[in-house]
Parts: sequence; structure tokens; C-alpha cells
Amino acid sequence: MREKFYRFMQGRYGNDRFNQFLMILALVCLVISFFGPNIFYLFALAAIAYSYFRMFSRKIYARSAENQRYLKMEGRVRGFFSSQKRELAQRKDYHIYKCPNCKQKIRIPRGHGKIEVRCPKCSTCFIRRS
Repeated sequence: MREKFYRFMQGRYGNDRFNQFLMILALVCLVISFFGPNIFYLFALAAIAYSYFRMFSRKIYARSAENQRYLKMEGRVRGFFSSQKRELAQRKDYHIYKCPNCKQKIRIPRGHGKIEVRCPKCSTCFIRRS
């Protein structure tokens, strides 16, 4: 049986991160459909159908390009949340200000009173509390 499956899957795309995301999305939509509107059930079925379409597709280049676009978007989202987490952890010891001229983020240590801050990017000076 396993040998037949291996022969069937030869030349097909298979599973990747985008398929995993689609399956998790389908599961979440299915759970929501139990308690909420039935439109989520249709979304779950569509996500499962598209996932299986991608998995059994012989157009490997097209599916790989879809996965690369998904990974790029996922990287942006993960990067945004990791930077927010890092800034939140630093707020205990530092003030984080934006330059009024170029919007560059500047990290100033807390506890020094009113200080003049010079932007390292555009050399604009402004006064802030530390």
C-alpha cells in the first residue's frame, strides 16, 4: 500500500508550509462554524479543497512560487511581532522616541531628566524627557 502511494505521489508537489497553514485555517473555520455562522463551514471546505489541489498538483514551479510568496508574507508578520516584543521588553529600561524629521526610532536610557536628543540619521536635535 505504501509503495502504491509513493508511486502515486511521484511528480506531484506534496506538502509545504502554505498547505499546513491552509489546513490549520480550515480547522479553525470548522470549529468556528460549530458555534457561529455556517459560512465558516464553506470556508473550511474551500481551504481543504485548495490544500489537496496544491498537494496533488503536478505544476511544481507554480506551487513553489505560491509557497515562496506565503513565506515572504509570513516573514513580514513574524518580523513585525518580534520587533514589537523586543520593543516592549526594552521599555522597562529605555524610552523609545521617533525623530520628528526622519521618523528614525531612537532609544534613550531612562532616568536622566530632560535631555537634548540628536538623531544619528539626520542630526536633528529635539528635547525629550528621559
